[in-house]
Amino acid sequence: MAAGQDIHLVMDNGSSHTSTKSRAWLAAHPRFNVHHTPKHASWLNQVEIFFSTLTRRILRRGQFASQEELAEKIDEFVLAYDQTDAKPYRWTYDGTPLKAT
Repeated sequence: MAAGQDIHLVMDNGSSHTSTKSRAWLAAHPRFNVHHTPKHASWLNQVEIFFSTLTRRILRRGQFASQEELAEKIDEFVLAYDQTDAKPYRWTYDGTPLKAT
C-alpha cells in the first residue's frame, strides 16, 4: 500500500477501540479513518459471515498466479454472490437495554 493512501478501519465500539490511548494514536495517524458500527449492532457479524463465505468458497484452496488474478476472482465472487446469495439484512434496535440470559 502506498504511503499516501488512506486506510479505513471498521470497528465495534469496544473499550479497546475507544480508549484515550487509541484515540490519541489515531489522531496522530490521520491516514487511518475509523468507522464505528452502531452500538448494539450485529452489522459487523454480517461482514464476518461474508468474509467467511468468501474464504471457504474462493480463498482457502485457491491458487492464484498473481495479485491481479486473485482480485479478479474476488470481484467475480462478489458479483455472483450479489446475484444469487445476497439477502437484505434489516437490523433494528429500539434502545431497550439488552439482557443477559
